[in-house]
Formats: sequence, structure tokens, C-alpha cells
Amino acid sequence: MHPTLGYIFGIGTTELLVIAILTLILFGNRLPSVMRSLGRGVVEFKKGIQGIEDDLDSSSSPAPKKSD
Repeated sequence: MHPTLGYIFGIGTTELLVIAILTLILFGNRLPSVMRSLGRGVVEFKKGIQGIEDDLDSSSSPAPKKSD
């Protein structure tokens, strides 16, 4: 059985509900733009990680030999 995220951090259902309500109160009208910005940040982070992985792969693989 896999532990849930709430179990790992010791957060119960009541605490998650309170956090959700506070988030709606604090960010109500701005919530779509906040989530959009968060999504863009995640995409940029993934692109950066992929770029680093590509650089590491290209630097660790030997260059192909030219046959002239």
C-alpha cells in the first residue's frame, strides 16, 4: 500500500479542507492567473531540466568519426 501525500506530511482531511478554503479566500479572483503562472513555471523548469540532460548526454557520448 502506497502512502498518500497527506499521510507523508501528517496532514489530515480536515487540514486539507482548511487549506483549500483559505486558498480560495486569499486568491479567489486571482486563482486562475496564479495557477497559470504556476503551470508556466513548471513547464520552464521541465524545459531547463531536459536541456541539462541533453547537454550531459551529448557531452558524455563520443563524437562520431568522419570517414573520408
